[in-house]
Amino acid sequence: MSAGAGQPSKRPRDENFPVASLVLSPQHRDAVLAFYDFARMADDIADAPDLAAAEKLMRLDALERALVSGDRAFPQAARLHAIDKQHKTGLIQARDLLRAFRQDVVKARYNDWAELIDYCRFSANPVGRFLLILHGERDSAQGPADALCTALQILNHLQDCGEDREQMGRIYIPIRWMLAAGSETAFFDPLHTAIRRDVFDAMLDRVDSLIDQAQSLPEHLQNKRLRAQSIATIVLARRLSQRLRHTDPILARVQVTKADACMAFLRGLRATIQKPPPRDSHVTAAVVRRSGSSFRLGMQSLGPERRRAIHAVYAFCRVVDDIADGAAPASEKRVFLREWRRELDRLHRAPGTPIGRELARSSTLFKLPLEECHALLDGMETDSAERVRLADDYELGLYGRRVAGSVGALSIRIFGAPSAHDFALHLGRTLQLVNILRDVDEDASCERVYVPLSRLAQLGLRDAPAATLVADPRFARVCESLADEARSGFEVADAALMHLDRRALKPAILMMENYRRVLDRLQARGWGKREGRLRLSTADRLHLITRAMRPA
Repeated sequence: MSAGAGQPSKRPRDENFPVASLVLSPQHRDAVLAFYDFARMADDIADAPDLAAAEKLMRLDALERALVSGDRAFPQAARLHAIDKQHKTGLIQARDLLRAFRQDVVKARYNDWAELIDYCRFSANPVGRFLLILHGERDSAQGPADALCTALQILNHLQDCGEDREQMGRIYIPIRWMLAAGSETAFFDPLHTAIRRDVFDAMLDRVDSLIDQAQSLPEHLQNKRLRAQSIATIVLARRLSQRLRHTDPILARVQVTKADACMAFLRGLRATIQKPPPRDSHVTAAVVRRSGSSFRLGMQSLGPERRRAIHAVYAFCRVVDDIADGAAPASEKRVFLREWRRELDRLHRAPGTPIGRELARSSTLFKLPLEECHALLDGMETDSAERVRLADDYELGLYGRRVAGSVGALSIRIFGAPSAHDFALHLGRTLQLVNILRDVDEDASCERVYVPLSRLAQLGLRDAPAATLVADPRFARVCESLADEARSGFEVADAALMHLDRRALKPAILMMENYRRVLDRLQARGWGKREGRLRLSTADRLHLITRAMRPA
């Protein structure tokens, strides 16, 4: 018997994420199983290896007619038809799924991220919407539910990318993202792990942002059992994302374990006892923890409200920086950055992300100049280009003002030292010079050179591929001059601090001492010896704490 007419290829227990789990009430569980069985039957038709495309489409059409009419010749369709009559949900969502299954029959590649997200609107989001209506939930839950369903779908695409290509000829990784490997064949070559890793991580950055948006879902849900299942699902999604970051799914099967599932459901069951608090601040704090930034030490020195606000600013900086540094095509990066511009524009009306909501809260409390956030995005657009060169010192200053000065201008208001605006801008430029010196080779691997071309030209160096430029001995001489400027910048900052509130500026001072120590290490190593990225030792960090704590 051909696929679609016999036993389903999967059962609910075979799925990565909970389907009709025992957490749900029996009444709701039966309805969910009816929806699942119908979707599984349609999926098996679309995936059947022994059916031609025309036959698949004919069977899916017949299944839809049976769903609408309640034809008992198709038990799964008739059962879901009855569920829809009883609960006023199921039919519309199932028809959306059928649209996605038809697309699977005729479309095997996705050009960009927008196409993939559009597919998820029909292949994944209807499942969440069915559950919300079934449980009588509020419309406010729909946005985070859609984000969660989309994240789950893309995680499954990444998890099964090798099998999907080999068995069904489908690839859900955007074509333009794969071109970094040169071709589809090269991308799936088992030996090309490093190239794949960059693309997978860039996609997982997008997925993690979706999971962050979904983090608020439990607080929108009134049904305790559904709330418990949603928490468990979010926990498992994060776990699978973490595993995919550390394992190549082309080389080995990546999945969550039974232990992961048990832990997730224990966390979910706690929600049946007590409604969880708002999660937005947890999201921004988690971004800070994951970053491993040396700035964390300075953040911890702040009081709760100021720390929550700086977490929001840092999380915004981190996520847009990840966009600029990721493996997505430059045109896609610009799209993602424009989404953040729109989020900033609606910040005091209806921000759609947890970082946006936390940023709005911080802006109100500490009168943050949001034009600085736009300035940062301007800098990220520079970084997002396929090839980065700065023509002269003016462009270097403008770039530093945007990517570092903006952060300083926001931070000092949170620290409670708005009068230190000039100090913040000057220090930001100094820290950015150290960043440029530290990351010369890492930037060159992305075809970025931030040392102004005008300075290189003074030594007879013309523009060339980044690797060629940074390998030239004359490039090291320019690095020496930038290091001297950074050293002078720290001296100017020291002098300014004599007239400022050091206690309020303690986080900035910790950051300054961290970067001063990095510059010391870079100069001690020499500009012609750049072997890997320089990292500070524990002793270095103790030293910077001591310097930051000393009185004026």
